[in-house]
Amino acid sequence: METIKKNLEERSKKTISVLKEELNTVRAGRANAALLDKVMVEYYGTPTPLRNLANISVPDPRTLLITPFDPKAIGNIEKGINLANIGINPSNDGKNVRLVVPQVTEERRKELVKTVKKMGEDAKVAVRNIRRDANDELKKLEKAHELTEDDLKKALDDIQKATDKTIKEIDEIVALKDKEILEV
Repeated sequence: METIKKNLEERSKKTISVLKEELNTVRAGRANAALLDKVMVEYYGTPTPLRNLANISVPDPRTLLITPFDPKAIGNIEKGINLANIGINPSNDGKNVRLVVPQVTEERRKELVKTVKKMGEDAKVAVRNIRRDANDELKKLEKAHELTEDDLKKALDDIQKATDKTIKEIDEIVALKDKEILEV
């Protein structure tokens, strides 16, 4: 029974960390190095994460500065950013690549909020699926007479409380991101 609860907790934490990673890639009008997390660059014939090829800094709230470790890779870095389709055009000065994050329109902000809410809903569905799996395992234990009816009821209640707590945390994360997006 403890392993079931531990498994539920681990899978819930993983769901929340995946949600946070996804939300980091949502552009809120402010420069954030996490925007480039999923950018892959063709480097000597191998797709390589941009983070492994360059130093990424944020010199001001609207600019990302990418300084490649190998200056010859600058063209490939630009190409990788364009292929990643993040909605920002790179420009280079021969040594660095600059990304100026454009101001987000009110209409676009509302679209981003909808996207964030959908990501939150997907995370909640994943948590509910985790709860269902844990409940099914507990019911199997009860059928095999390894668990009494009272213990099953208490365990199901504990799992529901843990699920509610995780869903509340997801709501808080989504609300924080919504606030960040709507901030002008």
